[in-house]
Amino acid sequence: MKSITIKGSQRESVGKAASKALRNAGQVPCVLYGGDNVLHFSAPELAFKNIVYTPNVYTAAIELNGKTYNAILQDIQFDPVSDKIIHIDFYQLHKDKEITIEVPIQIEGTSPGIMAGGTLRIVNRKLKVKALPDNLPDFVPVDISGLEMGNKLYVTKLAQDKYKIMHPDNTVVCQVRVSRAAMKAAQDAAKAEKAATKK
Repeated sequence: MKSITIKGSQRESVGKAASKALRNAGQVPCVLYGGDNVLHFSAPELAFKNIVYTPNVYTAAIELNGKTYNAILQDIQFDPVSDKIIHIDFYQLHKDKEITIEVPIQIEGTSPGIMAGGTLRIVNRKLKVKALPDNLPDFVPVDISGLEMGNKLYVTKLAQDKYKIMHPDNTVVCQVRVSRAAMKAAQDAAKAEKAATKK
């Protein structure tokens, strides 16, 4: 999984007044959990644009006082009026500890059902996966080349090499629906066939 570097400054004061002063200075108050100690730090708001405003999922390499901590974004709070980031929680990653995270799916292949006039409906755009940090995927590949019209693709059909998909076996990822045009064409063909047999 790709990583984004965030250069932060450890903060001593953690009260509401200190947090407000940081925000006024264009900084975002953050907390890093999961280590020996909880770390409070801040970083410029612009440092988070590539990790927050994207459909992709990244890990964060947080640089504090010459040390680097690998983490994932756990929670984020936005101002309800201005929509600016007001607080972020990170969770520290450890090489030997598995973690569960949501990653996007990536559709691959060509479905015969779509070629025949069906439409693809994506039911789950993101899936929860569990893996060691080094094995976290950027996305889960979803091969639709075997889907005929009316078929559904379940999570059990997806590759799970170095990670485990944390959804029940009956979870539908996507399906090829019969489009109105295809349905009408089938009805018209049936009518034509019926009329032909009457002659």
